[in-house]
Order: sequence, then structure tokens, then C-alpha cells
Amino acid sequence: MNHWKLTLSYDGTLFHGWQVQPELPTVQGALALALKYVTGESILPQGSGRTDSGVHALAQVTSFALETSIPPANLQRALNRALPPSIRILAAELVDESFHARHSARRKTYEYRIFERRTAASPSERICSPFLAPYAWDCRWQLAIEPMQEASKYLCGTHDFTSFAASDPERGLREEESDDTNGKAQGPNPVKTLLQAGWAHEHGLLVYRVTGSGFLHHMVRNIVGTLADVGRGSLAVDEIPRILAARDRTDAGPTAPACGLFLHSVEYDSGITQSY
Repeated sequence: MNHWKLTLSYDGTLFHGWQVQPELPTVQGALALALKYVTGESILPQGSGRTDSGVHALAQVTSFALETSIPPANLQRALNRALPPSIRILAAELVDESFHARHSARRKTYEYRIFERRTAASPSERICSPFLAPYAWDCRWQLAIEPMQEASKYLCGTHDFTSFAASDPERGLREEESDDTNGKAQGPNPVKTLLQAGWAHEHGLLVYRVTGSGFLHHMVRNIVGTLADVGRGSLAVDEIPRILAARDRTDAGPTAPACGLFLHSVEYDSGITQSY
């Protein structure tokens, strides 16, 4: 068997997330179909994480094994011809059989983009271009970046992020399932470590970039929605420790729209898979 690692980028707008679902278009499903077309083998590629419906990726990583022997450049070219234009293989490489896109990951970085309709520098409301709207939160509030930056510092370090996790009965099937010693899924561990996080103005957008050891379902979007409440003045900066301690989703802010979220990069022992 030949063991593969692919780095891919995708526009998640028209997909119902990464994970294959019956009768619904997904990134994993589209890639599996392309692999079947190119190699004749029916396999289900494993991703570094399960991005939700409407979420994008700059550098998602997937792994799988094939019996077919094919040069990496040829596989990359053939898959890009077979895939829809909203998915592109950025790199294809042969790896050791011990490599697994999710289990081998050490860190992930997510990026969230906000278009600010109202800013202190703009006397009138700005209009979000229809060519930008699918890739950013068109936020109607004026946001102050300084308190958002201060509030985000409280989230760095190791915490129980239950207050920022999705409250849904299927979350045990989502990204970051924990395995016991027998390899059985036990559901997500709510204790995660955020290594760095912060806000910046980039290319006319307000961008939140966060790196961590792992993330819960909707965690980044719930953090962004809560920090936006801080930025618009409806939540005090020093409320963040209380929200963390509550371990209750209802204490945190709203869930930011999926369209602004990007899986930016995934880091492994051998280095980091950069965004493209």
C-alpha cells in the first residue's frame, strides 16, 4: 500500500462541511469520488478536522492509502482535473504508514474574517462587496479592536472550553474526538490549549487568528461571536473568565456566521503545512 498526504484548499460555500453525508455535497465526498475516478479504488480520505457547512480551508490536510502506484505530481494533476473548481489539491506526497491527518496533528490555526460596515474612520456605512460576502462576516456593528484584543488574552492557555462548544447531541461525532486506551471514541475533551490568539486589521478586514492544540465544534465561531459582543460594548472584557468558569454555552455570546471561518494551517512534527 502507498500512504498519502494531501494538502487541499476549498471554498466551503456550496458544501455541507467536510464529512461525507448521504445525499449532500461534502468535501470528503467529492474527494472520494475523484479518487475513485482517478485510481478505481473506493477509499474514504481522513481529514485533519471536520469543517462545518460553509466553512473554508486554506490548507486542509487529508491522508489515505492506495494500492495504485502513481507519481505524486501525476496524482495531484489528475485529482485537480477530476475535482470541482471549488476544491484544489495544493500538494501531494507519499508518507510513512504511521501518518494520520488528524491523529498526527500537533497544532491547528484558524482564521476568522470580519467586514466592518461601520468604523470610526468611515462617516457612512460601508457596503460589503458580493464578491467578498461569502468569505467574511458582514458585521453591522462598529467594533473596537482594543477591548477585543484584551478579552482574547483571557482565552490563551489551557481551559475547559465547554462554554464555547456547540450544544448539540451529535458533537461526539464531530472534530477532536478523544480516544480511550482501546481506541474507542469517547467524545470531545472540552479541555483545550490555545497557544496564541489575536486580532489585526488586514486588507480592509478585521481578522482573528488563533492557534491551538485542538478545537471543539463551533468553538472558534462562538469565541468570535463573544469577542464581537465585547467589541460593540455589550460585554465587559473581564466577563471572559466568568464565562469560561461557567462551563455553560448560554453564558457566552452568539455563534459567528460560518462564511468568515477558514482552516488556516495544520502543524505536524515534521513542520507546518502553510496556508496557500
